[in-house]
Amino acid sequence: MAQINKPTDYFNTLLHTGDGTDGRGITGVGFQPDLTWFKARSSAYESQVYDIIRGATKKITTTDTGAEGTQANGLQSFDSDGFTVGDANATNVNSVTYASWNWLGANGTASNTDGSITSTVSANTTSGFSIVSYTGNGTAGATVGHGLGVTPKMIIAKVRSTGEDWPVYHASLGATKYIKLSSTGASETETSIFNDTEPTSSVFSLGTQNKINMNTQTFIAYCFAEKKGFSKFGSYTGNGNDDGTFVYTGFRPAFVMVKCTSTTSTFTSWSMFDTSRSSYNVSAGNTLYANNSINEGYRGNGSTTSTTSPTMDLLSNGFKLRKNADETNASQTYIYMSFAENPFVTSTGIPTTAR
Repeated sequence: MAQINKPTDYFNTLLHTGDGTDGRGITGVGFQPDLTWFKARSSAYESQVYDIIRGATKKITTTDTGAEGTQANGLQSFDSDGFTVGDANATNVNSVTYASWNWLGANGTASNTDGSITSTVSANTTSGFSIVSYTGNGTAGATVGHGLGVTPKMIIAKVRSTGEDWPVYHASLGATKYIKLSSTGASETETSIFNDTEPTSSVFSLGTQNKINMNTQTFIAYCFAEKKGFSKFGSYTGNGNDDGTFVYTGFRPAFVMVKCTSTTSTFTSWSMFDTSRSSYNVSAGNTLYANNSINEGYRGNGSTTSTTSPTMDLLSNGFKLRKNADETNASQTYIYMSFAENPFVTSTGIPTTAR
């Protein structure tokens, strides 16, 4: 398949300042998103996720384990160049600044019978992203079709109809382990989450745990495959130094999310960075967290380190850590997900401009 030369056709970060208006249209995404993830920057509001399968107004929060809820004044519709929001805290309070991360799926849904459980999917095989809805059956070894046609590197799942943790599969951890999106915890060995079975090009496997396969309960899963020049999912070892580890992605990242997997502390959060909020030397003050509702800032190791000092450099071919901190670059193991602003080399063989 041809390499993606314009990543913003498939993933884009959008910033906006709230005005407190109900029914406000926000444009500039560049496509109609199928998944939109909101986080307030200047206030401590929960992080909310909306997708095309569950439908507008149906929110799940990544900052806790709660069930899906109806937020009538949250995201109200997915539009051709963005979305419409109400005046909810998480989306459009007057004078509050927000970031949203947006992914393109299929702009529609389809039934998928590849697994033993029939799923509903919105899959974009070009960018390697799919949204998958299914109903659990409580059976070990049940499988669910994801629609990607290639093996996913990361799966973020959540039971919709009751409160449970967000189990995350990451290829660097393997299917014997999982890690929780709504937690600072390290990865855990648990064969009854993903049934100790690696996903395939057509399905992912389920164990018997309630958080992934509770009988008769509804679930949503966000599946990501790796696409050269567009997305990268991997791991690295921090060096505990302000001249930190360099991670090669093969493109200039537009978005990076990092999580420590080898230890747990108050400060081992899911740290989120993007070039829309800080273009090159990502300052400590531009950190947002998937599992914490605090406003944009930097928790580090609880120190009073200047929020203007860089924590990460976003380079033409990857990212380099710039701080000794539990969140990103202690002498520990980390996983990451990243999406491109520019590929290092386009399909024409011409390199993009380097830093």
